[in-house]
Amino acid sequence: MALLIELTADTKHRICAAAMDKILEAVVTSSYPASVKQGLVRRVLEAARQPLEREQCLALLALGTRLYVGGADELPRRVGCQLLHVAGRHHPDVFAEFFSARRVLRLLQGGAGPPGPRALACVQLGLQLLPEGPAAEEVLALLRREVLRTVCERPGPAVCAQVARLLARHPRCVPDGPHRLLFCQQLVRCLGRFRCPAEGEEGAVEFLEQAQQVSGLLAQLWRAQPAAILPCLKELFAVISCTEEEPPSSALASVVQHLPLELMDGVVRNLSNDDSVTDSQMLTAISRMIDWVSWPLGRNIDKWIIALLKGLAAVKKFSILIEVSLAKIEKVFSKLLYPIVRGAALSVLKYMLLTFQHSHEAFHLLLPHIPPMVASLLKEDSNSGTSCLEQLAELVHCMVFRFPGFPDLYEPVMESIKDLCVPNEDRVKQLLGQDAWTSQKSELAGFYPRLMAKSDTGKIGLINLGNTCYVNSILQALFMASDFRHCVLRLTENNSQPLMTKLQWLFAFLEHSQRPAISPEHFLSASWTPWFSPGTQQDCSEYLKYLLDRLHEEEKTGTRICQKLKQSSSPTPPEEPPGPSATSVEMMFGGKIVTRICCLRCLNVSSREEAFTDLCLAFPPPERRRHRRLGSVMLPAEGVGARDPPPAPRAHGPSSRGGLRRQRKHCITGDAPHPVLDIGGLSPRGHGEPSSREGEKVESAEETKEDGAEEEAVHEAPEEEEEGTGEKAEAEAEAEKAAREAEREAAGPAPPAEGPRSVLDLLNYFLSPERLTAENRYYCGPCASLQDAEKVVELSRGPRYLILTLLRFSFDLRTRRRRKLLDDVAVPLLLRLPLAGGRGQAYDLCSVVVHSGVSSESGHYYCYAREGAPRPGPALGAADRPEPEPQWYLFNDTRVSFSSFESVSNVTSFFPKDTAYVLFYRQRPGDGAQAEPGSPRARTEPTLHKDLMEAISKDNTLFLQEQEKEARSRAAYISALPTSPRWGRGFDEDKDEDEGSPGGCNPAGGNGGDFHRLVF
Repeated sequence: MALLIELTADTKHRICAAAMDKILEAVVTSSYPASVKQGLVRRVLEAARQPLEREQCLALLALGTRLYVGGADELPRRVGCQLLHVAGRHHPDVFAEFFSARRVLRLLQGGAGPPGPRALACVQLGLQLLPEGPAAEEVLALLRREVLRTVCERPGPAVCAQVARLLARHPRCVPDGPHRLLFCQQLVRCLGRFRCPAEGEEGAVEFLEQAQQVSGLLAQLWRAQPAAILPCLKELFAVISCTEEEPPSSALASVVQHLPLELMDGVVRNLSNDDSVTDSQMLTAISRMIDWVSWPLGRNIDKWIIALLKGLAAVKKFSILIEVSLAKIEKVFSKLLYPIVRGAALSVLKYMLLTFQHSHEAFHLLLPHIPPMVASLLKEDSNSGTSCLEQLAELVHCMVFRFPGFPDLYEPVMESIKDLCVPNEDRVKQLLGQDAWTSQKSELAGFYPRLMAKSDTGKIGLINLGNTCYVNSILQALFMASDFRHCVLRLTENNSQPLMTKLQWLFAFLEHSQRPAISPEHFLSASWTPWFSPGTQQDCSEYLKYLLDRLHEEEKTGTRICQKLKQSSSPTPPEEPPGPSATSVEMMFGGKIVTRICCLRCLNVSSREEAFTDLCLAFPPPERRRHRRLGSVMLPAEGVGARDPPPAPRAHGPSSRGGLRRQRKHCITGDAPHPVLDIGGLSPRGHGEPSSREGEKVESAEETKEDGAEEEAVHEAPEEEEEGTGEKAEAEAEAEKAAREAEREAAGPAPPAEGPRSVLDLLNYFLSPERLTAENRYYCGPCASLQDAEKVVELSRGPRYLILTLLRFSFDLRTRRRRKLLDDVAVPLLLRLPLAGGRGQAYDLCSVVVHSGVSSESGHYYCYAREGAPRPGPALGAADRPEPEPQWYLFNDTRVSFSSFESVSNVTSFFPKDTAYVLFYRQRPGDGAQAEPGSPRARTEPTLHKDLMEAISKDNTLFLQEQEKEARSRAAYISALPTSPRWGRGFDEDKDEDEGSPGGCNPAGGNGGDFHRLVF
């Protein structure tokens, strides 16, 4: 051995002459130390760089190949690689002779099954050293066939990865022509067979690298030949949808990251509408795709999963969605623990939960896992964990809001997230409304209204049962009165109020149903106004008054019955019964008015306090129209605070005619009550029934407009008088005229008219003092005779919801028909009412019921409404900005769309027959003692009782089944349809009033259509 180490330069030539391959093989396989072996190998390689005989060079090449392919450890493989490099660079002609197609074929087919990765690596090394020429072309042609054969034999990850490295380095070895597509498809099949060969981190990392190399080769081939993408996707779906074989490898997820996103819509649409794909195949495929969220190196996997789920929702395959959601949601949730896959898992989890809104099952599966997950994310203390926590907390609040009524289950979950941010109700409703399965658009919605999705607004329409739009508009306005809705939904299960119970069920389904529209048939039959004729248009204001009166009387009666039953069942002597408590209608809509009548002879004053639920506002004659606008329709919310009014000046005496006349000109403004406003003009009545005086005001105004000859007489006549007292004494008329002329002279020239009347004008006219003279004189007790008197009305307590009815309909004595005043009336967002004692209350507009038509017996009703009302603005100088105005909606029977206050204000300008009729104002929070707190928790929807929640979940499931059945029954026709016409794509888009009147009363509402009906 020492002799070999001391070889000199002179002996190297003798080694070359000897059998160097034998010597080198003996050295490499010997048991000498590695350092000794490396020294001997170095000297042999130096000798091999010198000119060699052909036989000796071929022997060295054969030895190098054997060592590189079959070496037991790293040293012989490295020696073999060095030998091939030396021979290939210094003896290219001999290397070309040795590395022939026959030699390559023996390497690739040397054993049973596919070639090993070392043989493929040897071929790759040989291609690098092979000079160009006919021999090289022959080898390349052979490899194009052999790599296809190799992948068809389903090799393991190592071999496939080596093939990918070989073809990435030498693209000319890729199969060409039709064989290239087959090769791509077989690569997909190979990925589906991958199995991680070893456990532990090193084995997993190597497996991931191998899968990435194969999918990277596919991406390279797709860039060169884009036409191969779709056939490969079909092969991919065939692999993951096969139910007879073992589950494919999750390595297929590595393919998805290379798919162009622009193909997503078309692929999903074709797949979801493919009749050849069975439900079992689709369920298997989507289940396995959801498992791919655990693949750590995949991009866009969540996007493809969500797109496919949306595609299934669009074609109403809800049974698949329900089954896969319940089967996989817990596994997806568990992946939130791993930061590397957390983003994709969270996206899929959010979509699965926010779409599964017909039942609480999916959310309740996660309840035991949420507190431990929150604790783990808090312990992680990373940016990724913090972001995930915030989104998870938001998701939990959405689900608790959507499925209330399980406090025992929710308590530990809410405790775990109590320190995290709470989303406001608008954000919660936005999230719940945008992703529900029934909100997914179908391409056929324009052709088949039964397949129409739930409105993007998240709100639900009401089906028109035949000229019942007057009922639908009132019910939607009451539903959007959030305080009243919460009061109704809190009704206990066992109560003695059948009509209120039916209203509770209707409101609950309007809040939680997944249907685009429901039918109020059962509630309408229970609340039917006896004197209405079925199938004909009716007055919505009259229906509203009747409904509130029924609810009020039913609750009073039920309370009395419950008290008597309680007393009769008690063994102790009955105590003094408590005083009657306020009903829900009284708490929400009830106000108090005080009527005072002063005798102008003895100045004796009599007063009486009465309740009201709405105020009916008559139109003043044209002569009483204001010359100056004192209120602002677009008054900002923060511009009005609860201010103390200035002290009222000394009242004018009853005999001061000029003083009374000046008081009648004072107007209620949008800013504050006028300091010298006297309130009058409200006749006594119960529960909002209009007085004969108010109806006469409208008739008087109409006759004034039609008959110019009577204009002066009507102007001089006090509008408060009953029918038959339309004229005054001539002297009194002259005095009135003189007083008015004096005021005009003092005020200077009148400015031109500034737009239409306002609700403020009608309220001023409503609250003006009323003179009782002539045939309308007042019987004074102290005087014991009829005397001239003055009647004044004050609002002693404002309701939480102020209902104003604009008296547009009257009976024309000349034509013997009911007709309508089409005057435009400006509706202010903010209204401030004066109360007795100099107090005032601010009200925010929340609903406007519009009548479209020229008569109460015809036309159409629809409703603008918004949720609640804006909260008080921050104090002056506060850093926090006020909350945005609540969103306006347009409820037009079955159609619900987004709207704005601008549309509410301009509806009559665009459509003269569409006029505001019934207005709902909500008392501004914090402005009165009855206002509810403005915190987000105070606005949370109340918990429903168990039977009601189960009924809603059952109906939602039934609706999904109906939709799926409907879609499947039309599958054959759907598949035969051409590309959807452009006009059909915008069928569900919001077309506001600016593009056409919302009017038009038909069974499906403003825009027609038919729906599966849920009947109440």
